[in-house]
Amino acid sequence: MQSGARNAAVLASIAFWLVLAPGVAAVQPLTQPERDALLKHLEQTRQAFLDSIGGLSDAQWTFKAGPDRWSIAEVAEHIAISETTILRIVTDQILKGPAVPRDPNPVSDERLLAWLADRSSKFQAPEMLRPTNRWATRDALTRDFIAAREKTIAFVRTTTDDLHGHAAPHPVFKMLDAYQWTLLLSGHSARHTAQILEVKESPGYPRR
Repeated sequence: MQSGARNAAVLASIAFWLVLAPGVAAVQPLTQPERDALLKHLEQTRQAFLDSIGGLSDAQWTFKAGPDRWSIAEVAEHIAISETTILRIVTDQILKGPAVPRDPNPVSDERLLAWLADRSSKFQAPEMLRPTNRWATRDALTRDFIAAREKTIAFVRTTTDDLHGHAAPHPVFKMLDAYQWTLLLSGHSARHTAQILEVKESPGYPRR
């Protein structure tokens, strides 16, 4: 009995130190400040996008500054597609994969958002995120975007997953954890809302 008790104590001690060992971390849900900051960003970028496409005429919606440039309709479609696609990457792939050690030198959230906001750097959208006129009407696209963003907000508000303990590489920004992938989703819509504003400033853009 004493030997069994000692063995149990040793095993418990080993388990305790494994939890504390470098590279093996206990599950850590988001802190309230992290959750609040991400929710605020998601709400701000949602409103900015909706404001950017509100009240447009058909001519403004479909105007293209050049044959190789996207119209506001195409940019909006890209934003709407990316909303559901990126959240699905987070919930169905990253968080379902194994936990990973936390990066001791991660890309900061501020740096990630700064990269996204820098429109001097252009990237080719993956084929699956390119606009192909998936929505028959602007109203339908807007409704689906709002519903998708609500789903993202609900996820952030309620998740108990360890978003910092799961990560995956991004083709441009390298390794990002699940929290940053969700922040990227929000920053991505901000980046392309800025693109919509650029279209509006293009020569020849219809004034009504």
